[in-house]
This record gives sequence, C-alpha cells and structure tokens, in this order.
Amino acid sequence: MGVVAKVISGSFGKIIARQKSSYSIELGELLVSESNGQKIILQVYDLVYGSQLSQSALELASGLSLEENPELEFMDFGMRNYTLALLKGVLTVINRRPRVPKTLPSFFSDLRQIKEEDLPFFSQPKSPIFLGKLRSGTKVLNIDVFVDADKALSHHILVSAQTGKGKSNLVKVLLYKAMGRCEAGFLVLDPHDEYYGRHSLGLKDHPRAGDKLVYYTPGKVPVGCRELVFHIGLLKPEHLEGAVQLSDAQWQAVAAYYRTYKENWVEAIMLEKDIKVGFLEATINVVKRRLMQLLDLRVVEGKVECKGIFSTSAGRSTIADICKEVEAGKVVIVDTSLFSKSVEVLVGSLISTELFKHYRYYKYIGGLKGKPTIGIIIEEAPRVLSKAVLERGGNIFSTIAREGRKFKIGLVAITQLPSLIPKEILANMNTKIILGTEMAVERQALISSAAQDLSDDERTIASLDTGEAIITSSFLKMAVPVKLPLFEDLASQKQPSNRAKLNYLGVGLE
Repeated sequence: MGVVAKVISGSFGKIIARQKSSYSIELGELLVSESNGQKIILQVYDLVYGSQLSQSALELASGLSLEENPELEFMDFGMRNYTLALLKGVLTVINRRPRVPKTLPSFFSDLRQIKEEDLPFFSQPKSPIFLGKLRSGTKVLNIDVFVDADKALSHHILVSAQTGKGKSNLVKVLLYKAMGRCEAGFLVLDPHDEYYGRHSLGLKDHPRAGDKLVYYTPGKVPVGCRELVFHIGLLKPEHLEGAVQLSDAQWQAVAAYYRTYKENWVEAIMLEKDIKVGFLEATINVVKRRLMQLLDLRVVEGKVECKGIFSTSAGRSTIADICKEVEAGKVVIVDTSLFSKSVEVLVGSLISTELFKHYRYYKYIGGLKGKPTIGIIIEEAPRVLSKAVLERGGNIFSTIAREGRKFKIGLVAITQLPSLIPKEILANMNTKIILGTEMAVERQALISSAAQDLSDDERTIASLDTGEAIITSSFLKMAVPVKLPLFEDLASQKQPSNRAKLNYLGVGLE
C-alpha cells in the first residue's frame, strides 16, 4: 500500500499530516509510520482544510468563481489546497510486540494504510468473547478482535449506544460466538424476547444450541424449553430490593415476618397472621397491598392464590436449575417480556442473588478456581444502577458491580444513558463497547471513564454508524475500532457438521 499522507508538524497528542490529493483519509482511520525498526500506529481524530493561500485570497477567488466566472480554477490546485489530518499515537509495535506509544513518528515521515501484518499480536484467548472485526475508518480488516472472557466478564462490560445503533445485534453476535468456544456462563434477562428467536433467527439456530442454550419463558413454551415459574417460598426479603419501594418501617415488618414464618412469610403477610413484634395496621396493609400487586396474588376464602409466575405448588427447583445451568457454562435466557419493570427486576434479583451466594461460597471453600466466569446481561441498566435508585438503597446488581470481580461474576450492562450510572460504578466497568452516541452528555460520561484516553474522540464516537463501535478495555493495548457483523448473516451461514464421518471399510454393501 502506498503513501497516503506525510507528517509535517504537531505535538505528541496532536500530530499533523498532509493528505495525498488522490486519497481521502477518514475519521477514525488507522495509519502507520515506520522508522528506526518500529511501527507507530496512529489514528485520525479530526480533519481540517489547509491552503497556501491566505483567507482573504480564498474568499476573493470563491467570489469570482461564484459571481463572475464559474469555470475559474486554481493553478496547481492539489499542491496549493489540501486536507490536513490530526492524529494521535495509539500503539507502538517493536519486534511484533505492542507497547504504549511514548515517541513521535519521524518528522516528514510517510504514513500508509494499516494492514493485517502490522497487528500480529491480535490473538484468540482460551475462552474468547468476540467483539467484531478490526475497522480502520469504514474499511474492515480481516482481523478478529477478542477479549478474554474470564478477565472481561468479571470486571464488567458496558454496552452503550443510542436507539438503532446496534445494541441488540451486538449482544446476539456476542452470545452466538460465545456458544462456540467461550467457557463462561451467561444469564440473559431478556425484556423484549429477542435473543432466543422464537419466530425468527436467533440463538436457537446455533449448531450447539442443544447443549449450550436454555430458554425459560412464562408464555407458550416452545418444545425443549422450560416454563418460568417460581415457588413463592423461594422469595426472601433481599430479593425485593430494587423491585419495590418500602419505608423503613415496612422493611422492618417484612424482616419480622420472614424471621417468624421463614419460607411462608409471604403467605403470612397475605393472611395477616400475628407476629410478636407490634406494627401499625396501616404498615402491614401497605406491605400486603404492594406484595399483592408485585407478585400478582389474591386471597380467596382464607387461601393465597397466585395468578402470575409465582406459585404455591410449582417451581421449587427453578432457581436451582438456572444456577446449575449457568454454572455449567451455558447461555440461559430468561424471557421477561410479559412482565412489568418491577417484576423484571425481581426475577433478575432472585436469580442473581442466588448465583452470587453460590460463587461467594465456592470462594470460601476454595472451589472457585474450577468454576466458569459468569456474565449477567441486563438491559436498561440504569433501572437498577442509577444514582436515583442507589440513593434509595442498594441491590444485588450494585453489589455485583462493586464486588463481583472477587468472585468471577460480572455484569454486561446495556444502556442508552451511561451518565445516569454513578462514576464509581462506571469506573468499575473495565470494558466498554461504545456504539454511536449522539448526546454530548453521554459521550462525556463514556470518555471520562474509559480505560484508554478518548478525550479527542468525541467526534469519532458521534459519527459511528450502525454496527460500528469502539472497544476500550483494560485488557486491550489500545482503544480498538471494530465493525460487527449482522447477526442474521452470521446465523444463516452454513455451519460445519459436528457429525463423525462414518467408515464403511469391511462392510458388505452388495
């Protein structure tokens, strides 16, 4: 590939290069400078016009062209007027090893397009999470970008984008690829019932779906899938955190009933059974009313009846089954599309709390090392992680965000509004997948908490098209621009057969 630009001036974070007139440099494009046995990879973060003519001369010439003679042309146009690219160093490669850049490219050095051979260190880890193909501007290179699942998931992943920029497609691609070689387990809380693919292409179409995918739904259950139902005795007061708002006195009443009646505490509140600690009747009535609404319960002739996903007879093993499947390294999708937001949070809290308890216990007994890392995928993350929610009290998701890395369990938080999430939690999310983000406030929240310096990339982030992303991670040497494949194209590709080739040697077929 030939020379496309030449370094002419600038400073360490603002290198200026003149573009070759026959080539069009793109925002976000990666260019390479080679000198002194090393390669410096540079990224374009802005483009400006340059000219040897003064501004007044340009204004005069444009006026003459507009008003007098439309055919008026500059002499030596490509020499006198040009485009300047503003670049920053993102990586230095010495002896095929990547390093953080600490030097400038040589003055007046040539810049060329990047190619696959410049990045030999991009490799596939043992338990990979696929994040897309490396992208240079709009050009896609044949280099797959991965992060190690054990590191990235336990330190949390944030997926941020405006509506229509490809969040759902990204998660589908991530999970589809993970079902191939990734050893991690995933709990997917699906509020739109879009990942399994009940009526279209989805994760069910993966060649290994039979042994890697489990689907729970409260509606009409497809063949081979599970009904989502929980026994009411599995509920504990801690599961309600974030799902229902109660005053201090009401929480105390809930705790008192749980201490007295154990797994029958919900029924005891519904039937207004006595407890030793005295509470105002109004307090108990409010708790009863909110539980009836949240859990879809009613009292008929002195008995509690359940109408929703909670039952007094079925579903005793649901949580244990889900935990077992996630801990076996499977992708478990829980369809919450028919629920209110409060019930969605409750269902996620029920399962996540028990998973966290399991892994905390495994660490206590020294058995955590042999367990797969777990990622919990939650959409509209500010519902459980926003400043306003956490000011009312913590929940299991905020606990995992702060402590999960110690126990090999992390969040994959999806949001349009990262600015609503507290800075200390954003900082704990060490891998960020940034898709097109048009709102300046949201871009600033992402830039200020990124693992790499993105302070000059605000325009680049705003200009990301659907399916384009920037990956910033503590486990990558640079902020990596990627292009994600369309899930439908990926899932419809002919997959290699896993069937063993039969050998008929010695068998008489006549």
